[in-house]
Amino acid sequence: MDIFQKCFDYDLDKKAKEKGIYPYFMPMDGSEGTEIIYEGRRIIMIGSNNYLGLTTHPKVRAAAIKGIEQFGTSCTGSRFMNGSLKLHQQLEERLAAFVGKDAALVFSTGMQTNLGAISSLIGRNDIVVTDKDDHASIVDGCRLGMGEIKRFIHGDLDQLDRILAKVPKDKGTMVVVDGVFSMGGDIVDLPKLVSVCKKHGTRLYVDDAHSLGMLGGGRGTAAHFNMTKDVDIIMGTFSKSFASLGGFVAGDKDVVNYIKHNARSFIFSAALPASNAMAAFAALEVMETEPWHVQQLWENGQFMLKGFKELGFNTGATQTPIIPIIIGDDDLCFRFWKELFDSGVYCNATVSPGVPVGMALLRTSCMATHTRDQLEKVLDIFEKSGKKLGII
Repeated sequence: MDIFQKCFDYDLDKKAKEKGIYPYFMPMDGSEGTEIIYEGRRIIMIGSNNYLGLTTHPKVRAAAIKGIEQFGTSCTGSRFMNGSLKLHQQLEERLAAFVGKDAALVFSTGMQTNLGAISSLIGRNDIVVTDKDDHASIVDGCRLGMGEIKRFIHGDLDQLDRILAKVPKDKGTMVVVDGVFSMGGDIVDLPKLVSVCKKHGTRLYVDDAHSLGMLGGGRGTAAHFNMTKDVDIIMGTFSKSFASLGGFVAGDKDVVNYIKHNARSFIFSAALPASNAMAAFAALEVMETEPWHVQQLWENGQFMLKGFKELGFNTGATQTPIIPIIIGDDDLCFRFWKELFDSGVYCNATVSPGVPVGMALLRTSCMATHTRDQLEKVLDIFEKSGKKLGII
């Protein structure tokens, strides 16, 4: 048996391309925040994770340029060896203070953050418990750990309670959840979750990739619920509201120090380039000094959610400016995506394994920098396209 046979047999993308509805790897000619340019056409971007629109903020752009001018394009080594800059340490100190923790550690990507932090903490005698809708980076971080993995139905904290109740007392346990779930846009029930974890003496790790810049005045899920002291580890990424690339974990200084010396994705990866670190630093300062970006994000999100619901679209259980348009059928989802794209709107078609089978959806997300005219145009195109395909 040729190990490559599965590659030769793979044809899911080819079938979609033959139908003219393949929605992935679209090569953009440029991006200006709320719009992209594709083959000379300007298309409204309504699927970005650039929630606060800071990729085009003059302070963030200037900081990234300054980083290259001062430090060059790369650190050419891992933080563990020759790649650490004082800039990294300063950013970590500011991030820890921002989310209300003792210490923080910066990784080169958000994926590497979860891979390294989770796998280093879950030893052979440990159990990690996750929500079934957790991000793939959490799933893979758990797989890399040496412990046992258990999962509970999305949002079913009563089931989590039952799972933890059966864990032997000599086992270490940690629950890992998203603060805001990236596909559904719903927020974890942190008060109940904390209560369950405390009941069983379980540590809690919250992935705030989509919460930072959105909840708690930008400080994330724990701040949103005023429960920062009740969350053991807060994880975040720079590729969304922080308008850069990278990630971090924050928590007790001894825990962070342990991760620093044991996370393989940290030790064996090149350090975050100064340009990315300085861009994230600048975005953090913007969040602290210009709170209206968060306020505008929520105003835009509420406007779009109201509009989608009035048109008759199924928006699921979202509580945030991440708004899914649930279609169900994969083929119809792709055709709807293509109709929207051709009409001037870019969003994200998501099918299994990104969502459960039969729950194909278009993931939309607002930005603070979207104008009301842009959002009204998006709703108009969604209405026309949705009616054309019989979705509404």
